[in-house]
Amino acid sequence: MESETSDIPPDGNSSEGLEDLSKEQGQIAVQKSTSETPLWISLVKESINSAEELGPRLGLSAAEVKSLKKVVRKYPMRINPYYLSLIREKDDPIWKQCIPHGLELTDKKGLVDPLAEEKNSPVPGITHRYPDRVLFMVSNQCAMYCRFCTRKRMVGDPQRPVSTGQILAGIEYIRSHPEVRDVILSGGDPLMLTDNRLEFVLKSLREIPHVQIIRIGTRVPCTLPQRITPELCEMLSKYHPVYVNMHFEHPYEITPESSRACQMLADTGMPLGNQSVVLKGVNDNPMIMKDLMQKLLMIRVKPYYIYQCDLTRGTDHFRTSLKDSLEIIKGIRGFTSGMAVPHFVIDAPRGGGKIPLLPDYLVKVTKKKIVMKNYRGDLYEYPNR
Repeated sequence: MESETSDIPPDGNSSEGLEDLSKEQGQIAVQKSTSETPLWISLVKESINSAEELGPRLGLSAAEVKSLKKVVRKYPMRINPYYLSLIREKDDPIWKQCIPHGLELTDKKGLVDPLAEEKNSPVPGITHRYPDRVLFMVSNQCAMYCRFCTRKRMVGDPQRPVSTGQILAGIEYIRSHPEVRDVILSGGDPLMLTDNRLEFVLKSLREIPHVQIIRIGTRVPCTLPQRITPELCEMLSKYHPVYVNMHFEHPYEITPESSRACQMLADTGMPLGNQSVVLKGVNDNPMIMKDLMQKLLMIRVKPYYIYQCDLTRGTDHFRTSLKDSLEIIKGIRGFTSGMAVPHFVIDAPRGGGKIPLLPDYLVKVTKKKIVMKNYRGDLYEYPNR
C-alpha cells in the first residue's frame, strides 16, 4: 500500500510535521491570522506540550511541574492557546479536562483498550463492531488532548501515527465490504487533517457505491473553533450527507468562537450532534448538564448521547457512579424540552457496544395495568392491553 501514497495529498499538519512546530507562546488571536499560515495551524504550533512550558503560565510550583512531567511522559499533553484561555480558575471544569493530573498514573482499575477496538480491527485504523458501520481512524492528533480520552493509549503518540498506507488500507477495506453503509471518521480528530487530505478521504468514500452516510467525530468546534473555515465548510458540503458529531462537556466551552463555528457548519447543511461524557468535577450535576444541553440547542447542535465515562486506564478519577449519572438524566427529562434530552448510554467494556439506560419510571406491571411515575415522581396508572 505504501507504493500508492502519491495519490494522497501530503498533510502539512501530520504527526511528523507537528513534532517540529514552534513551541513559542504568543498572543491569542481569534479573528484572523497575521501571516499566510492559517490561524488554526498557528494556534496548534503555539500549543503547550510540556510541563516546563505550562508551569510559568499557570503559576505551578516546582513539585507540581515535576508531577506533570511524569504524566506527560506517558500521556501526551497539548493545550492550544484558545482552549487555555477558557480556564477561569485552578481546577475549574476546563482545567480538569486539559491539565494532566498525577492520578492518571495511579489508576489500577482501567483498561488500556476498554472497548476492545483493536480486537475488532480487521485492518489497522478500522473498527468493525456493528453490522453496517465502521469506525475509521484517520488521525492520531487532536487540537487538545483530553485527559479523559478513551484512546489515551494512542492519541498524540509519535510512535503510532496514522500513515498514508493505513488510510489507503482502510478505504480498501470499506470498498471490499458492501455491508458497510455508514462510516464514522474518528481518531484523534479528523479535522486535524488539512483540507486537501481530508477531502481525499471523503472523495474516496463517496466513490464507494454502498457508503451512504459519512459521519465526522470531532472536538475541534469546541477546542479549536478557528479550524472551521469557509473553505473547510465549502469542501465538506460537496460530500453530503455528512453528519458532524462533536464533544462539548461544559457550558464554559460555548463561546462566541465555538458558536460561530457551529453556525458555519449548520449553514452548510450538516446536521450537528453532541456527545458528552459525565465527568466528576466537570459536569456531574443535573443543572450544569441541563444548561449545557439548552445552550447546545441555541447554537443548532442536537444533544445526542451522554456517556458514562469509559473504563480507560488513567481516567478513574473522572468516573461517577451509575446512580449519579442516572440522576443527571432524571434531572433533565421533563424539566426541559425533549429536544434537549440525549440518550444516556454505556459503551460496554470489551466491545459490547452502546447500551442505553433510563431512570426507573416503570413501577409495577400486572395483567390489567401498569403503574409508572413521571419526571416529578408522581404515580400514574395505565391500562395494560
